[in-house]
Amino acid sequence: MDNWVLKGPQTLVNEPYGVNITSPTQVKVKVSHLLLTDFDTQLFTGAAHPRYPKTLGRAAIGIVTEVGAECYGVEKNMRVYFEPTRACGQCLACRSGKPKNCTSVLTAGRDFDGFLRDFVVCEYTDVAPLPDSVDDITALCIETVGIAENIYDKLNLSAGQKVAVVGADFYGNIIAQVLQYHKVIPVLIDNNEAYLGKAKKSGVYYNFTAGEDLDANIINATGGHLCDAAIYCGYSRLPLSVCTRLVGAGKTVVITSLASASSPIDARDILAKSLTVYGVSHAYDYTDAVINMLLHGAVNTDIFEKEILTEYDPVALFKERASQTAPKCKMTVLKMIL
Repeated sequence: MDNWVLKGPQTLVNEPYGVNITSPTQVKVKVSHLLLTDFDTQLFTGAAHPRYPKTLGRAAIGIVTEVGAECYGVEKNMRVYFEPTRACGQCLACRSGKPKNCTSVLTAGRDFDGFLRDFVVCEYTDVAPLPDSVDDITALCIETVGIAENIYDKLNLSAGQKVAVVGADFYGNIIAQVLQYHKVIPVLIDNNEAYLGKAKKSGVYYNFTAGEDLDANIINATGGHLCDAAIYCGYSRLPLSVCTRLVGAGKTVVITSLASASSPIDARDILAKSLTVYGVSHAYDYTDAVINMLLHGAVNTDIFEKEILTEYDPVALFKERASQTAPKCKMTVLKMIL
């Protein structure tokens, strides 16, 4: 049974193995679909500081094949989503019995084995049952939607307020859609016209390039004011200063990325405007809320180009993705059950 283990930078090997349930609270799941993420690519190159050796794969779903005697709410043949994050169990919040407030959340592929393998045995609480109306491709977006929801919670905005979202790739697009779901108005900024075109198809009205007219466009869009908040997508090729200059005094900027992202920080606007800056890199404890959002049509994934592979070489795929100069507004999915 396939199990793709990262041994070192760009050293990914298949180490087949067998797994069986050893506890009454465990389930065995056949992985059916896996979404290749930018985080996986950064792990492959070593940029995300993986703890070798680790099985790659952060976003996946599967079919339950075995269930322990003390598993509740999970049944054989049920379609489930793998939780990509876990509480560390070591921080003060975890030791105080408050794992939902964990300050050192663990991530699949870096801190514990991910899902680029045929079968996974885990605690039944580490999977979430999927309703029939949430299709496989949309289910693979659960964490990204959860990150957007985490950002929305931190911003504490009201309906009608305007938020600059810098970066219109897959992640920025979903963030903009989630803001719209909450009746907050996203102002999406990117120099890739194709990405902005996809955003328009998803109903994002304000779409601007980061050219000479950006400041004037923001003034017009906000009725003479600056944005009420800004979100910087870490994989954007635009500088972080685009965010800080587009918000008013005392406002909030969120920097979001699945993994390490390098961007020079110009602190002038942060200091001059007394801005609050948050970092958001995961969606721990958001899965149930996100599934409910998806049931209510919060996100449209039909607009994304999809590459669904039934035959693939993970090593070649990651090398190709590592050579790309920027992330794509496209979903690459490995279909592992034919």
